[in-house]
Amino acid sequence: MPDINIPRKIRRIHQLLLSAGATDVLFVGGFVRDCILGIPSKDFDLEIYGLDYEQIISALRPSFRIDQVGQSFSVLKVDQEIDLAIPRRERKTGTGHKAFEVVPDSTMTFREAAARRDFTINAIGIRLDGSLVDPYDGVGDLNRGILRAPTEAFCEDPLRVLRGMQFAARFGFTMEPRTVDFCRRVLPEFGTLSAERLYTEWEKWALKGHWPEKGLDLLRETGWLECFPTLNRLTQAELNPEIHPEGNAWEHTRRVCIAAARLAERFELNPEERLNLMLAALLHDVGRPEPEHAPKGAKLAEDFLLRLRAPMAVMKSVRSLVLAHGFHAHRELSETHVRRLSVLLTPSNIRLWHLLVSADEEGRGTAEPEAKTHWDEWLELAETLEISEHQPPQILQGRDLEAFGIKPGPEMGKILKKAWEAQLDGAFKTHESGLEWLKKEL
Repeated sequence: MPDINIPRKIRRIHQLLLSAGATDVLFVGGFVRDCILGIPSKDFDLEIYGLDYEQIISALRPSFRIDQVGQSFSVLKVDQEIDLAIPRRERKTGTGHKAFEVVPDSTMTFREAAARRDFTINAIGIRLDGSLVDPYDGVGDLNRGILRAPTEAFCEDPLRVLRGMQFAARFGFTMEPRTVDFCRRVLPEFGTLSAERLYTEWEKWALKGHWPEKGLDLLRETGWLECFPTLNRLTQAELNPEIHPEGNAWEHTRRVCIAAARLAERFELNPEERLNLMLAALLHDVGRPEPEHAPKGAKLAEDFLLRLRAPMAVMKSVRSLVLAHGFHAHRELSETHVRRLSVLLTPSNIRLWHLLVSADEEGRGTAEPEAKTHWDEWLELAETLEISEHQPPQILQGRDLEAFGIKPGPEMGKILKKAWEAQLDGAFKTHESGLEWLKKEL
């Protein structure tokens, strides 16, 4: 094990718990997994053995702020940053990932408690001295790059399939056959999952997935891709082999997502930009195989994200990127077209569009690395016009029309709309020339 940099506060908590009679105090969950993989993590989760809920509170409350964030789950939060839990026994009482009866039991062994974890890579404990407790060979699976359920208890929570999807994307892992069978077994329970929980897993796929195609492959292998008809239709959409040598829209989408993740890392996109780019890469071709697939694709992408209850800002940005991703294909480069593209992309922008188009071309295998391309020129012109990050500001405003005696109302709205169209077409570029245009128009 690598050395663990443990804050003094946690060492003090550890000492107090042992002094109170704890038989074992283990770091568990993602912190242990990431530590073994060499990934920095500050999400400290401790599992306490030999003490009940009240005993832990009594031991720590004199020294720390203790918040009870779910007594039914025996979870405490120390100073709003460190999670403490007691091992628990669970009994499934119905369908879905919430239908459990939970009973805290600090007398359990770690093997018993870890049996209910989603994957062996998350069923590893580590003590403060660095010694491991690994009853299901989670370290071995980390080294082998395998997602494996510790026990058949995996089947009691269908959300674990989507967790497996985003884990596969984050770590580049594949799922072993027995766990694939478990995923297929719980397929009928997909409908019990809330839209918010589904979106959370897709968000992690987009934000943390270095190997996004691995997550998509897992969905298809387990049969869960059928739960997302918008994506599943891509597997049936054949593409023109002269333009798309990769064959069909599903394989193309896999490759575009690979390229988009690489570009997101290369250009150090912030989380919001990366989320929008990755979801647009995932959904950019869902309108296939229809000839005018972009408008239909934009509507399908919007519906997909609405069903997941994605934030409205995300839905609007992704929709605009999907709608505009082929805008440059049949238009000559001009200031007018670049201005109109910036408007079509709002609330997204041409810079992010450029990355999506670049990923799209890389997905075809036709883009030459580092070669200057047609869509590069669109971005360069947008930067020259200072509209690569947003649409042009509207030059003529209502107050300008009021100066000519036009009062607010439908007539003003019509004139402002006409002025905006004229501005996009390059009829005027400054306020002064805009007023001259307005005089002639009136």
